[in-house]
Amino acid sequence: MDKGRLHERSSIVAKQRQPKPLKILFIGNSFTQRNNVPKLLAELAAARGIRIEHELISAGGASLRRHWNGGRATAAIEAGAFDYVVLQEQSTLPVKNATRMAENVRLFDALIKQRGAKTVLYMTWARKNAPETQQAIAEAYESIGEELGAIVVPVGRAWEKFRAKYDEPELYDRDGSHPTVAGSYLAAGVFLARLLGANPVGIVSELNGLDAEQIAAIQKVAWRAEKP
Repeated sequence: MDKGRLHERSSIVAKQRQPKPLKILFIGNSFTQRNNVPKLLAELAAARGIRIEHELISAGGASLRRHWNGGRATAAIEAGAFDYVVLQEQSTLPVKNATRMAENVRLFDALIKQRGAKTVLYMTWARKNAPETQQAIAEAYESIGEELGAIVVPVGRAWEKFRAKYDEPELYDRDGSHPTVAGSYLAAGVFLARLLGANPVGIVSELNGLDAEQIAAIQKVAWRAEKP
């Protein structure tokens, strides 16, 4: 066998040995889209040897019901052969109408399970001027998550813990609602820890406006998001 064919065969064998990448679909709005949380997660996961292929379906201010009625998200679930489907509800709906939120999640969960994927719930954070609403947001996500056996990624609780301990970096953008790069990075770290079971602490990351000490603090809180 000549060297060219030997190299080609070796490459094929190497590819066969590589673990199959996880396929993750994110459905949400600007809270997921801002700073590209799926990409940040993929970069953190790659540092731990986990390959991710991700897709994002997002619309500004959209609720899960709007996504359901729009049809694009359901078509993607039906066609995509995803391992996980991440659902991010409109940020204030868990406080204003947790019952409606639960109904929205149930719609998607039935389809997700039918297609052999796992439902993941992206618990978001309270508005900066209404921190007292975090408990209601958390309970809304945790309640429907427990009912359906879904994975709840407690980003909102991690934000609460981080802000109780650190004055900087700032997680909120100037509007007091959307995330800064630091806020999105914290979200990605919590996803890495809760969804993939990998520790973000010690991963080298370069993020605009954040120094190594700040990045380390975010990673530590992300890893301990579910611990007392």
